[in-house]
Amino acid sequence: MKKGMMIWTISALVYLGLVIAGYSVYASINPKTEKHITHTTTEQGGENMNQQHIHHQDQAADTVSEVTPKVSYDNGELTIELKDKNNQVPELEVSHEKYMHLIVVSSDLEEYHHVHPEQKGEGIYKQKINLANNSYKVIVDITPKGLQYSAKPIELHVGESHYDQHDNHLVADKNFTKTINGQTVELTTQSFEVNKEITLNFDVKDAKPDPYLGALGHVVVLDEDGEKYIHVHPVADDKTVFETRFDKPGIYKLWAEFKFGNQVNAYPFIIEVK
Repeated sequence: MKKGMMIWTISALVYLGLVIAGYSVYASINPKTEKHITHTTTEQGGENMNQQHIHHQDQAADTVSEVTPKVSYDNGELTIELKDKNNQVPELEVSHEKYMHLIVVSSDLEEYHHVHPEQKGEGIYKQKINLANNSYKVIVDITPKGLQYSAKPIELHVGESHYDQHDNHLVADKNFTKTINGQTVELTTQSFEVNKEITLNFDVKDAKPDPYLGALGHVVVLDEDGEKYIHVHPVADDKTVFETRFDKPGIYKLWAEFKFGNQVNAYPFIIEVK
């Protein structure tokens, strides 16, 4: 009797061991799917817009660029030449309806241009533009396929008159209401704090901007020295609201671009981040 009980006990333990071993093998072959799913929204300007926002914000100063732009100016025309780390011509992706967004700002941050050069050869882009004798910051904003890239201001001198950026002392605006071409826009953000998510809310005064380059608007930001570049887009396709972050205190100038009819207005604001 005792011998039969012992045999039964041993058999039960062996069976249990086989069950546990079999389940372990099954689990290793068929791991349980995690329930963390990335949802894709069908609302235009939702997740896709936020991805564009993140793309520009992640252009950190320590990012190693694998594409090097070369900028020159002659006879009223800007030329941009692109080469990658292997001295090859990089392939560009379309970003907000264009292969290249070129931001040109005078070193005193008074003159501002947002243009879109056309390709004129392998890795060669050209843009007709009249620039007075001065020093400029040129930002080549592109998205190379399969390559890291950080859009950083490039110094460009036109003529013999070079502006000394060390004399550039901006004063923060006290009036955040601007009128251009008869259309008024007000920046209603109350405070600007370093290392915090800042919501830039623009009141367009009962008007509705027209879509411009795949978005309801664009905001370009430079620090006082014209070295720190930020480019963000609205948080949604029906709001003139933008989000950004400043990693250093100081004086910044931003240009909020909105299109009304056939006219694109760039509204300048000088802010102080504390």
